Amino acid sequence: MKIVVIGGTGRIGSKLVQALTENGHDAVPAAPSTGVNTLTGEGLAEVLTGAEVVVDVSNSPTLDDTAKEFFRTATTNLIAAEARAEVRHHVALSVVGTAEMAAQSGYFQAKLLQEQLIGDGPVPYTIVHATQFYEFLATLADSATDGDTVRVPPAYFQPMAAADVAKALAVIAVEPPVNGVTEIGGPTAVLLPDLLRTALAAHGDPRAVVADPSARYWGVDLDERTLVPGPGALLADTRFEDWLLATSAKAPQTH
Repeated sequence: MKIVVIGGTGRIGSKLVQALTENGHDAVPAAPSTGVNTLTGEGLAEVLTGAEVVVDVSNSPTLDDTAKEFFRTATTNLIAAEARAEVRHHVALSVVGTAEMAAQSGYFQAKLLQEQLIGDGPVPYTIVHATQFYEFLATLADSATDGDTVRVPPAYFQPMAAADVAKALAVIAVEPPVNGVTEIGGPTAVLLPDLLRTALAAHGDPRAVVADPSARYWGVDLDERTLVPGPGALLADTRFEDWLLATSAKAPQTH
């Protein structure tokens, strides 16, 4: 089966291409570096010829209001090209809690717009809501740092390894479209400050982590379980502690 991965050279996309290839599929990475640009439409018709499934894991280069134009243009171009190529399943990677966070965040408004465009389009689809990735915990800590202190809300979240995101997408891509949302997450829900303390300590990072009810998550006020998937979510196996051990030989991610 020919499966085109939009954003197929990035962190998730490259792992997804590898997983699909190992499962015997013709997985084609599509990105500006491979001659495919969803913003301009360049290369879309060619890469989608003969494709049965498209998985879009691309992301806006910005995390603010300007992301709306990226997702509006890229998604509109992609869905139209898929319809012409008679693609049978469009899979898009999104975020657990998108609808709840959209009221306070231009970026999540943009993600919600992307989902609405997919849902209103002619191509059968599955939108995959994923939780935060272990690999982004250092970036999250940096975004919440004030001096030598990391201030985050005492909210639960259920992060997962990027490799597990790719594995889940590889399975979902070859299943029938649900024409709705499927949620994926890590094995366990934990308090955000507790996990960040563990992550920073494991990398020898001296910053203190404070649970601050007034702190925001990427500019958003969280409810206790905004970032936690609901019942029926597909849960990955890789525990955070095991992921830490597996990545301990890499360079420390410190502030």
